[in-house]
Amino acid sequence: MNVVTEKPPITHNEDGKNKIQQKNRRSFLLMLAVFALPIVLAKFALEGEWLATGVTNNGALLSQELTIAQLGLDKAAYDKQWLIIYNIPQQCDIGCQKTLTTVHNTYVALGKEMPRVTPLALYQNELANEHLQQLSKSQWQLTTMPSQAERYLDSQNIFISDPLGNVFMSHQIPNNAKQLPQFGKQILADMKKLLKYSKVG
Repeated sequence: MNVVTEKPPITHNEDGKNKIQQKNRRSFLLMLAVFALPIVLAKFALEGEWLATGVTNNGALLSQELTIAQLGLDKAAYDKQWLIIYNIPQQCDIGCQKTLTTVHNTYVALGKEMPRVTPLALYQNELANEHLQQLSKSQWQLTTMPSQAERYLDSQNIFISDPLGNVFMSHQIPNNAKQLPQFGKQILADMKKLLKYSKVG
């Protein structure tokens, strides 16, 4: 004769304990998914190139550390100032003059942010009278090129320095004069971004 043994009925306490365990398990899995899923998706996005690579600035960041002190410039003279630096070529031809005008117009376009920025033109030779007259009508600050600056600053680029004296970005001057307006817009876009997010200067 087979004896059928009945399982004892599940008590209310055991049933509640099982529900709590299931709830805790679900909470743990949900929390794991919240933290792990973004990492996994980011990994697949980068490896699978789901996202287009974005560029946040138009200028090129300098690969080596450079300061205005290394250039032989007096840091105290430009305290808390952003600098737009142009090394004027030994012979300032029409292209050079147009570059000076373009960058000056970019500076003026900064509007209310202009007092935070100084456009600095470094020259090696005595400038012709017509060039001096042109620059005297602008906000360019003229300074003799320090000898040690020649090895760092070429005349094919406009350089940007922050208020702490770090020269960190350059914009290559286009050979085609028709590209100068776009060149000016690129510098303006970078400067506005820098001035917007910087608490210094």
